Amino acid sequence: MKIGFLGLGVMGLPMAKNLVKRSGCPVMGFDVVPAQVESFRAAGGIAAKDAVEIYKTCDVIMQILPTHPIIIDSVEQAIRYGKPGNIIVDLSSTAPDIILDLYEKAEAAGMSLLDSPISGGNPMAIAGTLAIMTGGRREAFEAVKPLLSCMGDPVYTGGPASGSVTKLVNNMIGGATLVAIAEGYAFAAKAGIDLQTTFDATRGGFAGGPLYDNKVPKLILRDYEPGARIAVHRKDILNAKHYAHKLGIDLPMTDVVLHVMDWMADNGHIDEDQIAMVKYYEDKMDVTVGKEA
Repeated sequence: MKIGFLGLGVMGLPMAKNLVKRSGCPVMGFDVVPAQVESFRAAGGIAAKDAVEIYKTCDVIMQILPTHPIIIDSVEQAIRYGKPGNIIVDLSSTAPDIILDLYEKAEAAGMSLLDSPISGGNPMAIAGTLAIMTGGRREAFEAVKPLLSCMGDPVYTGGPASGSVTKLVNNMIGGATLVAIAEGYAFAAKAGIDLQTTFDATRGGFAGGPLYDNKVPKLILRDYEPGARIAVHRKDILNAKHYAHKLGIDLPMTDVVLHVMDWMADNGHIDEDQIAMVKYYEDKMDVTVGKEA
C-alpha cells in the first residue's frame, strides 16, 4: 500500500512524519512550500514533484488543507487521476454539506471518501495522540484505521459527514471553553489576583482538563505563538453556523464565540493562538492579562 499526504503545514507535517515513522509503508508527500517538503523528505518521506503524482500513484490519499476551494479541488483531482478502489481521507475541517457532495462523486468513481477531521493542536500532532473523528464507509475506515492510528486515536462516527459534524461539536465546545477561560482570567487580572496561583488552585477542579492545562500557561506568559490559529478555529465556527442554518436552529453560545473571533480578525490577531482571544477582554476591561517570561 502506497500512501500520499497533501498539506505539510503546522499540523500536517508532524502527522505525516509520524505516518512515515510508524506505518511501515512508503509515504509520499507534497506541499506548496518547498521547505516543508524538504523537512518531510529528511524524516524519511518521499517528496512528490506535485500533487498529481500523488493522485496517480497512491492507494490511500490523505489531505489536510486550509480552505474549502482547495479541499474540493484536491478531492476532485484525486478522483480524476486516481483509480477505483482508492481511499481518500480528508483530515481537514470541511463543512458537512461539502463532504456529502464529494462523497457521492467519489462513490460514483468507485472510490471511498472518509471525512476524518482531527483535534488536539500542534503538540498532539507531534506526539501522535490526536483525536480523529471519521465518517464514511465502515469498510474503508477499517482499511485505513492502522494508518490513522499512527497519528492518534481514530473513532468511527458513522456515515458520510458524521466525522465533520462531530468535529464541529468538538470545536463549538472548545471555542466556548476558550472564550470562557479568556474572560475568567481577564476578570482575575482586573480583580488583582495572581494568575499563576489561580491556575494552580483551579486546574484540578471542575474547570480543569487538557485544554485548560495547555492554554492557561500560554495566557499567563502572553505566549500567542499558535499551536492552533484562531483563523482555523473560526472556519469551524462558521461551518457550524452554516450547517445550523440548514438544520433550522440557533447557536447562541457559538454566536458569542464568533463575535470574539470576528473582533480578533478586525484587529489583526486572527493568526495568533486561540488563547490570544484574551485580547478582546483586555480591550473591553482595560486590563493587561499575564506577563512575558
